[in-house]
Amino acid sequence: MIEVSHPVRNPSGRKLARAFYARPTVEVARELLGKYLVRRAAREEIVGRIVETEAYVGPEDRASHAWRGLTPRTAVMFGPPGYAYVYLIYGVHHCLNIVTEREGYPAAVLIRALEPIAPDAARAPLIPNGPGKVCRYLGVDRTFNGLDLCGSVLYVEDRGEAIAPEHIVATPRIGVEYAGPWSERPWRFYIRGNPFVSRPARASSRAR
Repeated sequence: MIEVSHPVRNPSGRKLARAFYARPTVEVARELLGKYLVRRAAREEIVGRIVETEAYVGPEDRASHAWRGLTPRTAVMFGPPGYAYVYLIYGVHHCLNIVTEREGYPAAVLIRALEPIAPDAARAPLIPNGPGKVCRYLGVDRTFNGLDLCGSVLYVEDRGEAIAPEHIVATPRIGVEYAGPWSERPWRFYIRGNPFVSRPARASSRAR
């Protein structure tokens, strides 16, 4: 059975500024590991430690929604960094992405898994070890699409937990075989040995 962490509030934690996201996407995807995703609701604060991400980089990336150009669906990806890009897959699962790089250049980081920081046992059965489960855990749906992640509803905190390079694993992204050579880009990152990663074991995985 996977144990769920108890809430730990770090008084030195700080909300990430927009400048953090306005950088190369792969760099942001790696550095989001170990940060805390916070969702503030009316009566509770839901927190998860980011343990797995994927980078989607630019209009040439055939695994990215932006590959087909600017559309009503992808408009948020072409906007300024630090905003939420939320979409629905299979008509069932929402996925949360964070827009990166400069405005006009479509790029984003998918949040694939969180280590839950549950306030009580009632949330413990909901394990966010996959992108759809992340959104269910946080209570995020399409109404969050375009939300400013530098605001007060949904944001990322740095609580001073840097992940050493030898503890970061890089693999090809998951479920993008249709993207040809782009499917082999090692742009999925996770914390080595963390039990909440969606697919920790993969033959082609390697430390970066």
